[in-house]
Amino acid sequence: MTITDLLAAGKSDAPAILAPGRDPLTYGELRTVIGRIAGQLDALGLTPHDRVAIVLPNGPDMAAAFLAVASCAAAAPLNPKYRRDEFRLYFEDLKPKALITCEGDAEEAHAASPDGTHHVCLNGSGADLAIREDNAAPTPVEPEFAGADDYALLLHTSGTTAHPKVVPLTQRNLAVSAANVSLSLALTAADRCLNVMPLFHIHGLVAGLLAPLSAGGAVACTPGFDAFKFYEWMNELRPTWYTAVPTMHHMILSRAKRQGDVIRHAPLRFLRSSSASLPPTVMEGLEGVFGVPVIEAYGMTEASHQMASNPLPPSARKPGSVGKGVNVDIAIMDAEGHMLPGGERGEVVIKGANVTAGYENNPEANLKAFTDGWFRTGDEGYLDEDGYLFLTGRLKEIINRGGEKISPREVDEVLLQHPAITEAVAFAIPHSKLGEEVAAAVVLATGASLTDRDVREYAADRLADYKVPRKIVMVDKIPKGPTGKVQRVSLAQQLGLAG
Repeated sequence: MTITDLLAAGKSDAPAILAPGRDPLTYGELRTVIGRIAGQLDALGLTPHDRVAIVLPNGPDMAAAFLAVASCAAAAPLNPKYRRDEFRLYFEDLKPKALITCEGDAEEAHAASPDGTHHVCLNGSGADLAIREDNAAPTPVEPEFAGADDYALLLHTSGTTAHPKVVPLTQRNLAVSAANVSLSLALTAADRCLNVMPLFHIHGLVAGLLAPLSAGGAVACTPGFDAFKFYEWMNELRPTWYTAVPTMHHMILSRAKRQGDVIRHAPLRFLRSSSASLPPTVMEGLEGVFGVPVIEAYGMTEASHQMASNPLPPSARKPGSVGKGVNVDIAIMDAEGHMLPGGERGEVVIKGANVTAGYENNPEANLKAFTDGWFRTGDEGYLDEDGYLFLTGRLKEIINRGGEKISPREVDEVLLQHPAITEAVAFAIPHSKLGEEVAAAVVLATGASLTDRDVREYAADRLADYKVPRKIVMVDKIPKGPTGKVQRVSLAQQLGLAG
């Protein structure tokens, strides 16, 4: 199954993509746009085996462009807020043959792109969406659409190394995962998702975009999350559900008191939460205000997003659980690779048609990540007697800032480039709304003088905003364990920042 197969579910005259203040794009128009852009990319010499970087703002045109690219090549959507060095790092891995941006936009991406890259601008909007290069629109040819085993999406995922790993996902991976999400939520053509998630993350792409389209339903694409406009969008776009990360849910709930009329008239039938654990108080508050169930799910990039999900009523939703596997096998494994019985804690491992076959050009990471065909998630948890998964912690050092996964070693390396810094270790500290925030312990060179603000400004010039440490601790030396290694996961406690 491919992305073009997935889109066949929608009726030609039914709305597929909506946006605030714009006319809906129907399935018939969307299929035409996909064929046009795919044909133009083919005319530029691109094949299903080539990579296309996409640096576009969130919204309906980004959604349509992604679908078009992913149907005929390997799409690599990137955060438009990245700095030049970050783009350069990702482009070195991806080796894109083309870069799609808006005209006059994404200067940092253009400056970082490799020689020989096609610099393509998105032109028009809605049903007229097309691409052009050097002020000329390539004449579309009959497009060569990708097969089920061709790559459709390439994303970087943070790891315990400074250099993020490349996760290649096939057409089949994405189509299966979208179908799994649709099945777990019982989506139909009558459903409409309000997608406030970024379209350069697996959550927004699969749960927020592909899943509703796979059921023939509609997607309302926003410019990104905005707590002040959320209820305005809900009133205008009339969604039956939305999916978000816990920090977004928290902000939505905090503004609900003045939105009683909008909430009463909203056709919602459930809310969905994923990417990080949803605090029980937030779940209870949402269900009390909106009067519909909150469905908590568990996902990651390597699984093309969803691995487990709580079911809709009348089936049981267990407090504290992320639910059961939906067409995904889930088990618990010890460090030696032995399966553990129900109730025992260990590493969560998964297997399924949605799971990547392995990281690209990284045999060492693949050797660690796979055991007997099972993918090791790095998360700790247990399965109860009914097969519900409960997560109890993370084995990784990743910082989970409101669903944004940050490699602490990537932050380390940036800080260590400063001539006045001799040691730097980034780590997680608790945050009441985001769950975790980025902090860093810094040792200055002898005689050097830097303020907290100096360090943050240096980092902000080289890292995306969400990766910049909000707390800087100047120390004489970094606390280390008995073997001389930095114990990153306990630094917050050692430095008095754990509570």
